Amino acid sequence: MQLLQQLFPKSQNSSSSSRLVNVAIVSSSLFIAYFFLSLLLLHTTKYVNLSSPAEAPPSPPSPTSVEHLVFGIASNEKSWRTRKDYVGLWWKADQMRGCVFLDQMPSSQNDTASLPPICVSEDTSRFPYTYRGGLRSAIRVARVVSETVALNHSNVRWFVFGDDDTVFFPENLVKTLSKYDHELWHYIGTNSEVFMQNKFFSFEMAFGGAGFAISYPLAKVLAKVFDSCIVRYPHLYGSDARVHTCIAELGIGLTREPGFHQMDIRGNAFGLLAAHPNRPLVSLHHLDHIDPIFPNQTTIGALTHLMQAARADSHRLLQQTVCYDPWFAWTVSVSWGYAVQVFDKHLSLPDVLRTQRTFKPWKKGNVLAESFNFDMMKEYHLDPCQRPAVFFLDKVETNGDGLTRSSYRSFGRDNCTNINVASPKKLEEVRVWSNKLELDIKQLQAPRRHCCDVLPSSAGEVMEIGIRECQEEELIFMHLSLA
Repeated sequence: MQLLQQLFPKSQNSSSSSRLVNVAIVSSSLFIAYFFLSLLLLHTTKYVNLSSPAEAPPSPPSPTSVEHLVFGIASNEKSWRTRKDYVGLWWKADQMRGCVFLDQMPSSQNDTASLPPICVSEDTSRFPYTYRGGLRSAIRVARVVSETVALNHSNVRWFVFGDDDTVFFPENLVKTLSKYDHELWHYIGTNSEVFMQNKFFSFEMAFGGAGFAISYPLAKVLAKVFDSCIVRYPHLYGSDARVHTCIAELGIGLTREPGFHQMDIRGNAFGLLAAHPNRPLVSLHHLDHIDPIFPNQTTIGALTHLMQAARADSHRLLQQTVCYDPWFAWTVSVSWGYAVQVFDKHLSLPDVLRTQRTFKPWKKGNVLAESFNFDMMKEYHLDPCQRPAVFFLDKVETNGDGLTRSSYRSFGRDNCTNINVASPKKLEEVRVWSNKLELDIKQLQAPRRHCCDVLPSSAGEVMEIGIRECQEEELIFMHLSLA
């Protein structure tokens, strides 16, 4: 009996435990079922979302155009009277925005319709200037940057700055800037051609006469802090040095673009222009200090002539192409839209690409004053009869298919004697055929020089050249005739 009594409670406890186990099992089963059902529903929901039409990705920004640029041109009332003709060569009043900043309003404004609006610079007398022998106007010119930003134009991607004797090539300027992200901080320009100029001012400074560009977000920040930089650097000489130092304090360095040209040279600029880098021509400067770039023309007339070529094929302007005539062993260098040179001997491509010393240094002095930042030919003959035959642009003609014919003529003889039949100086004209060059972003980022061919010509005093893209494995060198 005791045994039964003892066993009975145990039996009840066992039954209770069994029921508890069963409840736990059922609960666990329900939880597991709920868990897997939740996973299934979650997977189904994701599947449905993935299967539903996705939102369209944001459209890429429109290509950069001249309407996205704002110009700040530095001048003064006295200088503007004569140098406004330079600005008039490239300014497009119906497309461009910006100002020419003067120290005071000019007395006459009869031709303002084709020129930028005039803005009078703010008073800068509160800023210190301590450079001995320098010009206080450097502060006013430097503040063209902040005052241009303060014009508060909308839809701006780039601010572009230059002097009143800076000649821009707008289509090439836009194309050059288009390869950069305008939403990032960029400071774009170039150095001087002269080593000593860069050593004195800075190799990291964009020289203002060549022109420089600052992206919108960098310019907005720069404008806010610029006055404090001007106060901190009273000992600097020029305006561009003040811009450079303040941008440097913001942590940004110079991005060099060789299409900008400071032109710190004097005299005959032919050698520099005929060996232009393989980049679009963006600007020219110091045009009062060099000879007219075409013979028998005024400075403005010569630049107008160059602009006509730019309108026909801006991206190809001054681009150097080299080919060879194997029959006469001639070397031909085409600087499109400007000049053609025919050497009466074989020159390797690297030698042809070197700059001829046709010009004088910016300043006289020691050897370093005549040291330039580019490759120079070993010699430039004083005797014109020992130089290549040179043909300058006469005219450019285009047809509806994009094919362009540019003609180059010899202007004046060198009175050379003993010219043999095989001399290129017997030629009267060179005709160059090419397709209009439309550079895309990849070609801007990794440019490749074009090739050319000497074409058969029916006229004995005319040479014809065809410019084309090089084949993938094509080398530019003299292919000697086996005939």
